[in-house]
Amino acid sequence: MRSITSFGAILCSAAHAVAQYTNSSSTGGATTVPGNDTAPFPNVTYPDGVSPDPDTIAGSQSNQTSPPKYPSPWSTGAGDWKAAYEKATGIVGQMTLEEKVNVTTGVGWTLLPGFTYGHAVWRLQLLLPPGVNVAAAWDKTLAWLRGEAMGEEYRDKGVNGLLGPVAGPLGRSPEGGRNWEGFSPDPYLTGVLFAETIKGIQSTGQMAIAKHFLLNEQEHFRQVPESIQFDLGNITYPGSSNVDEATLHELYAWPFADAVRAGVVGVMCSYERSNNSDSCQNSYLMNHILKGELGFQGFVQSDWQAQHAGVSAVLAGLDMSMPGDTVFDSGASYIGPNLTIAVLNGSVPQWRLDDMATRILAGWYYVDGDTPEHFKPINFNSWTLDTYGSIYSYVGPEWGYGLVNEHVDVRQEHGRLIREIGAASTVLLKNVNNTLPLTGHEKLTTVFGEDAGLNPWGPNGCSDRGCDQGTLAIGWGSGTGNFPYLITPDAAIQREITDHYGAYESITHNGALDQIQALARRGGQVGGVCIAFASADSGEGFLHPGDNWGDRNNLTVWQGAEAMLVNVTSNCNNTILVFHTVGQIDISHWKEHENVTAIVWAGLPGEQSGNSLTDVLYGRVNPSAKLPYTIGRNRTDYGTDVLYRPNGDVPQFDFREGVFIDYRGFDHRGLEPTYEFGFGLSYTTFSYSNLQVTKLDAGEYTPSTGSTPAAPTYGTISNDSSSHLFPSNFTRIPLLIYPWLNSTDLRTAYGYEDYGDESFIPEGARDGIPQPILPAAGAPGGNPQLWDALYHVTVNIANTGKVAGAEVAQLYVSLGGPYDPPVVLRGFEKVSIQPGQTTEVGFDILRRDVSNWDTASQNWVISEYPKIVHVGASSRDLPLSAPLS
Repeated sequence: MRSITSFGAILCSAAHAVAQYTNSSSTGGATTVPGNDTAPFPNVTYPDGVSPDPDTIAGSQSNQTSPPKYPSPWSTGAGDWKAAYEKATGIVGQMTLEEKVNVTTGVGWTLLPGFTYGHAVWRLQLLLPPGVNVAAAWDKTLAWLRGEAMGEEYRDKGVNGLLGPVAGPLGRSPEGGRNWEGFSPDPYLTGVLFAETIKGIQSTGQMAIAKHFLLNEQEHFRQVPESIQFDLGNITYPGSSNVDEATLHELYAWPFADAVRAGVVGVMCSYERSNNSDSCQNSYLMNHILKGELGFQGFVQSDWQAQHAGVSAVLAGLDMSMPGDTVFDSGASYIGPNLTIAVLNGSVPQWRLDDMATRILAGWYYVDGDTPEHFKPINFNSWTLDTYGSIYSYVGPEWGYGLVNEHVDVRQEHGRLIREIGAASTVLLKNVNNTLPLTGHEKLTTVFGEDAGLNPWGPNGCSDRGCDQGTLAIGWGSGTGNFPYLITPDAAIQREITDHYGAYESITHNGALDQIQALARRGGQVGGVCIAFASADSGEGFLHPGDNWGDRNNLTVWQGAEAMLVNVTSNCNNTILVFHTVGQIDISHWKEHENVTAIVWAGLPGEQSGNSLTDVLYGRVNPSAKLPYTIGRNRTDYGTDVLYRPNGDVPQFDFREGVFIDYRGFDHRGLEPTYEFGFGLSYTTFSYSNLQVTKLDAGEYTPSTGSTPAAPTYGTISNDSSSHLFPSNFTRIPLLIYPWLNSTDLRTAYGYEDYGDESFIPEGARDGIPQPILPAAGAPGGNPQLWDALYHVTVNIANTGKVAGAEVAQLYVSLGGPYDPPVVLRGFEKVSIQPGQTTEVGFDILRRDVSNWDTASQNWVISEYPKIVHVGASSRDLPLSAPLS
C-alpha cells in the first residue's frame, strides 16, 4: 500500500497566504459604502423600464445565509466513471484507516520535494499564455492543445495533478486580480474552453483540478491574516459573495457543469465565503450543487489554507485538505490525525471517509494515472533550484540531504504552440486604411515604452512576477511561472527590421519624454511608423505592485505609460498602439485619436511574446482573435467593482447585478461600449448569409427521479485505539502531518477540541441511507437531457477580401424574458476561409442553452417567452436572426 500512501502526499500545492482562525457561523454587520474610485458601485442606474429581477436583489443581500444540504453525496461510478470507480473501491477496501486518511491529507507546507503544484509550475520551464488569451483566440483546438502541453510537462516532472484550469473568478469585475487566469466573463465561452482544456490535460494522465469553486471574484478580503497584514482592514472572517440561486446557476456554476461533463477529476474550493458560509465548508455548494445537481464523481480539494474546520468541512463535502496543515509549517491539521479520531469516535461515519478516498483514487484511475506511460518519478524540488539540498525542505538538512533537482527539461517543442497561441489571441481593434500589416520596409521603425523591453532585473528577477518592470507577458501570483526565456517586442521587431538592414530605433524608458518626443516626430516626418507599448498588470492578493493588492486599483495603463503615449501620438501621425493587459483598460480616447492608425491588444502572450506579435504586425498571421470581454467607456459602465474597503467585520460582496455582467449588463442598460464583446478585425473581410434553423426531435424534458443506493463502506476499521498509534521505531519528521495517534485517549491524542460535543453536526449529515436524486441531476454534468440538441443552425460565411483569413462565427440567443439579457452567447466556431470562397458553419443549440433556472421547481425550464437566434461577428454585429419555434 506504499504507493497509495505516497500518492496522497503528492497531491499538494501552492497558494501563499495563511488563514489562522477557527470556523464560526458568526457573520458580523455590514454597511453600504458609497461609490467612488476606491469602492464598489452599489447603485447601478438603469434606464426607464429596465431593472434586475427582484428575486436577484432579494437573493444578494448582505448577511444572507447559505442553506444546509446534507449528507454529502457518495460517488457511484456514474457515467464513464464505472471502471475507475471499481478499481478505486477495490483498493480502498484493502486500505487501513491511516492509509485512507493519508490519501485525504497533505503532509504540510514546504516539507517534501514534490508537494506543491503551484510552485512546481514555476520549475517546469514553460510559460504558456494564460486563460484570457485562450479565450481571445476563440479556438477549441488550441484550448485542448494548451491543456495537453501543460499536462505533458507536469507529467514528465513526476506530478500527478495540475491545479487548473480556472473558471473562478469568472470576471464579474474588470479590476479582479486573477481574471486573467480564467477565460472570460461569459459563462458559455468559459465553459467550452474550460472543458477543452480539461480534456487536454487529462489526456496526458494528469488530474485537472478545476478552480475556484465558487464566487471567488476578488482578491481583497479573501483571507483574514492577509487583510490585516496588508492593512486592508481589521476583518474577522473572509469576505462573503452573496448571490441568488438563478444567478448562481446561470452564470457562475455554468462552466463547472461543462467541466464535470468533460470528466474533470478534481475541483478546488475557494477562500472567500459564499452567502456567509466558508466555501470549503459550504454544504450547499459542495454537497448540493457540485456533487448533487452536477453529479460530480471526483474529489473536492481545499485551496491552500482555505479550510477552517475539520469534521464540519468533511461532512459538507470536502475530500482533500491542502496543504494539510492548519497554518503553514505548524505541524497541526484540521484532518490528518483528527480525521482518524473523528472516524473512531463516530463524528465522521466510515462511509464518508471511504467516499473521500474512493473519489481521490477513482480520479487517478480515471485519467490512467497508474499506467507506466503516465506515472513518472518526481525529479524536482518546489522550494529550491539548487541541484542538492534538504530532502525535507523546511526542517533543514539534518533530516536528510541529497539530490533534489534533476533539472529535467520537459518543454519538448511547446514554444511553437506558445507562439501560435500568442498570435491567434492578438486582437486587432483599429486599423485605419490598412495600416497593418506592416511591410518591414518602412523608412524608419520606432518603438516606445517600457512594455516593449526587458525587465532590467531579468525576466524572473521579481518573485512570482510580482513587479511592474519591462514587458508584460504574464500576471503575478500562483498562476504564473518562470520564463525559460522571454522574447520581448523590442527584440523581435528589431530583428524583423535589421535582418534586412532597415532603420530601427527604440526607447524603452517611459520617463525619457524629451527623447520620446524627438524620435516620434522624426518617425512621423520621414513617413515611418511609431509603435508604442503600454501595459496593465494584476495577480494574486499576496503581492501588491504599486499598492495594487492583487486587484487593480484602476483601469488605466501602468509604468507611467500615459505620458509616453501622449508624447508619441502628439508627434507621430502613424502611431500603432500595442497593449499587454490582464483585462479591460480605458482606451476610448485612443480609439478616436487621429494619429492612432492601429490598436492591438496582445494580452499576456507568454515567453514568445515578441515573436507572436511580429507574426501579426508583419502579416505572417492574419489576426482572427476577438475580445473575450467588453471594453467600456467609463469604469462605472461595467456596473460592478471590487470592494476595496471593508463594509463590516465580515466584508459583504453583494452581487446585486445578477446575470448582468460584462456585455449582458451593457446591453441591458443600453450603454455603448468602446469595443464590444466578441469584436476583432481581420486583414480581410467577411459576410454572413443564409441563416437556416432546423428543429430537432429531442423529445420532452423529464426531471430525474428515484433514489441513490445506500452509502457503501469498504473494508473494516478496528475501534481499538491502540491499533492506531504511531508505529514503533518510527522516525517522525518534525512538522510533517501523519495519520497516526499519540495516545489511546482520543480526547487528548491531538488536542481535539470539545471532544464528544456533537451539537455542531447538522441533522442528517451522517445519514448513509438512500437519498432522492435531484430533478436537475442524473449524470455527470446534470440531467442528461439538458445536453440534448433542440435545434441545428447553419449559416454561410464568405471571405470577401483579398487574403485568406479565419473568422469566429458567433451565435447568440434572446431568451425573451423581462429579466433576461437581450442576447447571450450560445455557440461559436472558428473557420478558415480562402478569398472569394464561402463556407457553411453549423451550430447545435442545446436544451440548457434556451433554459432558465427555476427556483420553484429546482430545475431548468424553458420559459414561455419567444426565443430568437442571432448570428454574426460580435455581440453587437448580428446581421442574421430567426425565431426558434
